[in-house]
Amino acid sequence: MTMLDKVRNIGIMAHVDAGKTTTTERILYYSGTKHKVGDVDDGDTTTDFDPLERQKGITINSAAVSIDWQDHAGNDIAINIIDTPGHVDFTAEVERSLRVLDGAVGVFCAKGGVEVQSETVWRQATKYKVPRLAYVNKLDRMGADFWACVEQMKTKLHANPVVVTIPAGQDEALEGIIDLIRMKLVTRDLTDKTHRKFNTTDIPEKYLAEAQKRREQMLDGVSAASDEIMELVLEGKDVSIDMILKALRKGTLDNTFTPVHCGSSKMFHGVQQLLDLVVDCLPNPTERPPIQAIHPKTKEVVVRTPDASQPLSALAFKTVAESNGDLVYIRVYSGELKPGENYVNTTTGKKERIARFYRMMGDKRISLEKAGPGDIVAAMGLADTFTGNTLSDPDSPVALEAIQFPKPVIAQSLAFAKTLDAGKVGEALNRLVRDDPTLKTHTDEETKETILSGMGELHLEISIEKLKRAVGIRQEDTESVRLGRPRVAYRQCFARSVDFEYKFQKQTGGRGKFAVISVKYSPLTPEQVAEKIKEIEELNDPKVKPDPNNVYFVNSITQGAIDKQYIPSVEEGLREASKKGYKFPFPFVDLEFDLHFGKMHDVDSSQDAFYLCALESFREAETKAGIQLLEPIMKVVVVSPKDYQGQISGNIASKRGIIEETSEDKGVAQVMAKIPLANLFGYTSDLRSATKGQASFSMEFSHYAPVSVDLADLPPTVVKK
Repeated sequence: MTMLDKVRNIGIMAHVDAGKTTTTERILYYSGTKHKVGDVDDGDTTTDFDPLERQKGITINSAAVSIDWQDHAGNDIAINIIDTPGHVDFTAEVERSLRVLDGAVGVFCAKGGVEVQSETVWRQATKYKVPRLAYVNKLDRMGADFWACVEQMKTKLHANPVVVTIPAGQDEALEGIIDLIRMKLVTRDLTDKTHRKFNTTDIPEKYLAEAQKRREQMLDGVSAASDEIMELVLEGKDVSIDMILKALRKGTLDNTFTPVHCGSSKMFHGVQQLLDLVVDCLPNPTERPPIQAIHPKTKEVVVRTPDASQPLSALAFKTVAESNGDLVYIRVYSGELKPGENYVNTTTGKKERIARFYRMMGDKRISLEKAGPGDIVAAMGLADTFTGNTLSDPDSPVALEAIQFPKPVIAQSLAFAKTLDAGKVGEALNRLVRDDPTLKTHTDEETKETILSGMGELHLEISIEKLKRAVGIRQEDTESVRLGRPRVAYRQCFARSVDFEYKFQKQTGGRGKFAVISVKYSPLTPEQVAEKIKEIEELNDPKVKPDPNNVYFVNSITQGAIDKQYIPSVEEGLREASKKGYKFPFPFVDLEFDLHFGKMHDVDSSQDAFYLCALESFREAETKAGIQLLEPIMKVVVVSPKDYQGQISGNIASKRGIIEETSEDKGVAQVMAKIPLANLFGYTSDLRSATKGQASFSMEFSHYAPVSVDLADLPPTVVKK
């Protein structure tokens, strides 16, 4: 088995069209894993192997590949890479990948800079405290501006960039890159048609002054991780390459700063040097904090280190349905995984047996005999293990923290042709939802329609294409499966605080039901929500997590007014009632229940009575407090020629949007706005018409904001009052 210090598990993440997949292709080529270079435009890349990805020209599914690369001492380093999607609709793929990776490379377009999805994936990496490198790609593009991109990392990402390579020329004048660590110019060997050879020479006079200035800035940056370097810099003495690399690694692992590299993957500039930086700066599995797990029965915290001699603990982070059985992607954290061995899924409590597992190379597979700590593999034969489940040693079970996914913001009805096999369609739809945690389905109670919810219009469109493929429907057949009108995933909250006593009493002969509770219902401000989340995080208790809807229960009962056994029933009843309102069928958010008094009966009180009392109390609270309907607001970034900025601004205003920032650079305007999702359906067509097809936009969920019932785009089953 590979020594753990010779392993790197990294993700490639970025905004759409920053060059992630091309960079991954060049990495595969340079490592010798692939003998022919694939190209996104030609549709023959290793990681974008799904026909839908090749048709759309974007990454939809995260894909895993593995390569070997040598460090400076000639040791083989195994690098497992996950190429993640850049489109915001497929953010779940990034979320689950970052959950199991040890490091990441953020790819940025030198022309586009830090774009909206770049910010999203950066925040996701920050949430999981993933050490990362920044790679400014596409230096050959007209309009490339490396230093503007670095500045945006500071202002938009709140990152602390330490630039280790700078471009020698940009756009058409790009000659190569300047390595500030070794103070050398690195250029392609233009006589080598394989693009593998490069020349390392002294820095030409025309670049020397700039390189010296930027090296001083780099040394100032890395000195934050090394007192020794700080002293040498202050004394004006030379700093060795080994000292710089050591400080770079320490600062990256501590998330003190982010090393910034540059290049042009498409033109074969800088990719080999990027791999060197991955080895030099990003962590091996032993350099990440030990995994904290929970014993499924005692709920005690158990710490597992990346040691093959420890009991097995592994997390399933992705499931892919296939015709001959599900493929389950697994990250091993401790112990060893072996085919034919029995394990327990501590999430479901069921026993599992892995038939075989593989190291993945896009859609190709390399069979393995065992997998140890730090390995990322795809397993066959698991019947009841899905995304977020823990596999564990039956004699020493633990449960790892599940992956938290964002909630869907858009829903559409599904219509099926009567000629389709309902059972086959239902089975395919269930697998689709199971494999994608941001996709949800339910049946509308009143219309009996099947409702599909997701992260955006493209997400639902791609999901329907996958459903057609699973059922065996031709992609051009638009009648067999149809999406209805989009629907917004609204939320609601109480309009004001209310505090009252509610009495629940039923007598039907024999033992009755009696419960009295006094609850203060309080809507929470964003500041109060942030404070509650901070308090929970400071507890640092894996068993206590922030509520996804920010609904919190406080027990203020004193002197035994209600028996302790009834308190959980009250909380359960209030939480159940908050999942769907009585006036509007949407979940409640940002709400606190403070149970501060109650009464009970020696005979007629029970857990069921207090549960029902809580349900009825909540219903009464809705009437007393009033309802504030909330709608999802999207952060929208529109990029277009500056001539169309006026039309774009007017169009945004007509959609109840608020422009927050505008900028212009080299004839290209960028407009950043917040727009209600209800007004964004069909925006692609509107924008195309307004700008003659020359503008593009991206959007992501920002927050929920109050909306009047008159303006809300409510489903037809909800009557506006």
